[in-house]
Amino acid sequence: MLQVPIKMTQKKDDDGGDPSLLVETRPRTQRPPLYKVLLLNDDYTPMEFVVHVLERFFGMTHGQSVEIMLTVHKKGVAVVGVFSHEIAETKVGQVMDFARRHQHPLQCTMEKEE
Repeated sequence: MLQVPIKMTQKKDDDGGDPSLLVETRPRTQRPPLYKVLLLNDDYTPMEFVVHVLERFFGMTHGQSVEIMLTVHKKGVAVVGVFSHEIAETKVGQVMDFARRHQHPLQCTMEKEE
C-alpha cells in the first residue's frame, strides 16, 4: 500500500529548537493488474471461425477481426484485449468452450501485462 502525503505542517520544538516537518498520510489503493488475452495460431481452425470469435466475444468490427486474425495467422499469436483478471479469465473460458463445442483446436490464453 502506498502512502500519500495529505497535509504538511511545521512545528517548533518546545525549547525553541529547529522546526520539524510533520507529514500526515493516508493509504492509496493501487489499480489491480491487467491481463492480456492472447489468441494462438493453429493449422486447423478456419479463419472465418476466428473472425466470428473476435466479433462475438471481443466486440470487434468485421474489419478489426480480420486484421487481428491475419496477425494471428502470420505471427502465430496476437493480443486481442487487455482486461482485469476476472474478465480476462471469463473471455478465455468462453473462447475455449466455444471452440471445443465447434470441434476446433483454437487456443486462447492470458498473461499478466507488464
